[in-house]
Amino acid sequence: MHHFTRQMHDSSHPVSRIDPRVKLISALALLVMVISCQGLAFPLLVAFLCMGLCLSLGIPVRTLVLRFSEPLFIAAMVLVLKLFFAGTLPLFSFDIAGFELTGHRDGLMEGVRIASRIIGGVSLLALVGFSTPFTEVMAALSWLRVPQVLVDVALFAWRYLFLLLEDAQVVYNAQRNRLGYVGYRRGVSSFGTLAGVLVIKAFDNSQSITTAMVQRGYDGDMPMLLHKPFKPAEVACALLLVLGMGLIRVI
Repeated sequence: MHHFTRQMHDSSHPVSRIDPRVKLISALALLVMVISCQGLAFPLLVAFLCMGLCLSLGIPVRTLVLRFSEPLFIAAMVLVLKLFFAGTLPLFSFDIAGFELTGHRDGLMEGVRIASRIIGGVSLLALVGFSTPFTEVMAALSWLRVPQVLVDVALFAWRYLFLLLEDAQVVYNAQRNRLGYVGYRRGVSSFGTLAGVLVIKAFDNSQSITTAMVQRGYDGDMPMLLHKPFKPAEVACALLLVLGMGLIRVI
């Protein structure tokens, strides 16, 4: 569990010291701008700035690559689908087993625009996630009047997901030591056993955790962090940033 919960970012970095509520509101404003933007320059500019800030926080490049691998795959698939199945202006064509595929210029441009929005939006979320502890993000969401049920479920899932992962690692290592993954058929059987054990452990843990929390006075209201008053300098800087990025988007 310590591998996932250790502090990955530099807590002394200026971005890390900003109030989570200010970061979250600014990120949401920029996210709306990125999603609604019809060009390429603004989403790519946001992605470039966010990636630079992530690197300045001390986030390893390997971690960034893993975090962006899935969004990049989705962006690539959108680009391919738009290239071959949308648009009217032919760019190139080729035959595959008697089936002709035609790439379209306007489809390619539309796919690039959508891909840029995906990368820009994910970069914003990654920056907020890397620079802010998860509990503080949840507290900021609670302050923004996000339904308390969603916040509580997210906190419980975040806390006990790592316990479930530890159980999975213990069972998986035991299976490997007993040659449980030698061969395709035996590996599939071992994986099925692992999945079944995890389901049973999750059910047992949920019952024991519920009983323990009720005995300690849990009434469905999860206490959140107490927020400090807003700092006028942070609010002013965030407002200038949002207004400046909005001006760049319009230009």
